[in-house]
Order: sequence, then C-alpha cells, then structure tokens
Amino acid sequence: MFQKSAFVLLVSIFMISSSFADEVIFEKDTVIINTKNGAVSFEMEIASDYEQRKQGLMYRTELADGKGMLFDYGFPYEAAMWMKNTLIPLDMLFVRSDGKIAYIHHRAIPGDLTAISAGEPVRAVIELAGGQAKAKKIKVGDYVDYEIFTNRP
Repeated sequence: MFQKSAFVLLVSIFMISSSFADEVIFEKDTVIINTKNGAVSFEMEIASDYEQRKQGLMYRTELADGKGMLFDYGFPYEAAMWMKNTLIPLDMLFVRSDGKIAYIHHRAIPGDLTAISAGEPVRAVIELAGGQAKAKKIKVGDYVDYEIFTNRP
C-alpha cells in the first residue's frame, strides 16, 4: 500500500513540475499610446516569439485596466487573431511598423474562432481588456510609442 501511494505521489509531483516547466514567461515593458487627448501608458507583457504569441492571453480570467499584451511579429505581417481559449473580451489594436494604429477591433468575443485582421500587414497587435480602447479614447490613427516602431511623427 505504501509503495503504491508513494508512486502516485511521485507521478503527481512530476506532472505538476512538468506543467510549470511548460509555462510561457513574458517580459514586461511600458508602452505609450499617444492619442489626441494625450498619452496613455500601459504595462504590457511582450509576446515576441512563436510560443509566446501562441499562448497570448489564453486562459486568463481577468486583465486589469492599464495592462495588456503586445504581440511583436518582428516585421510587417498579415496578422490574424482569434479568441480560442480566451475567457475575457479583448480590444485588439493592429499597429503598423511606424507605430500608427491601423485598425481596432472592439470587444472580441471570448472563445470566438473567427479570424480578426486589419486587412493589411502590421508589425504588432496590442490586446487590452475589452472596452479599454474606448475608455482611454484610443482611435485609429493614434500612435504607439515603443522601441519596435519607427518613423513616428
């Protein structure tokens, strides 16, 4: 009986430690969005590699105001996002290489598998809690100030 219990305990510990080993870690940085009403600052998790972009904000049950995630593709790319395994509504800002916001998709529906795209190549996509773009008065044509963007006015 003891050996069976010890075996079950060891297997459980291995499975728990394996799941932590697979956890995707994101660096954090401040990203500024310059609107017509002034600058708005966000603390962003930066998704700059395939595994990070694949994980994104899936399985999160909340995203605080002033927080978000920036998906950096490294070059202009026809990004298409979806809400698979995403539990909260999100605003998606599609940002050109020069930092100009090309398109905003407001309040993407949790779990929806419909592709969301700007219809043009973008350098990055920013995800904010649903409703934050309107609350912070962020609009198409505003500029994102972050080190990956060039030729800002």
